[in-house]
Amino acid sequence: MNLTIELDREDDVRWIAEALELPGVMCYGNTRDEAISNTERLAIEVIADRIAHGELPSSAFGVAFTLPDEQLASQ
Repeated sequence: MNLTIELDREDDVRWIAEALELPGVMCYGNTRDEAISNTERLAIEVIADRIAHGELPSSAFGVAFTLPDEQLASQ
């Protein structure tokens, strides 16, 4: 399963990251890296829960995260 993380900076300077392929999986962080890490962790928990409940096959646990090129440059 390949997940794309989209980043944005809020007006209050916090970062928000969202796993686009998993609706509702988004997390804040005080830093860009913290927001990404929090979102990756939540995505893994959601995938594990869906596997446990038979909503996804166990093969879905092979997860890879990517950031779009234009978001790699913005820090």
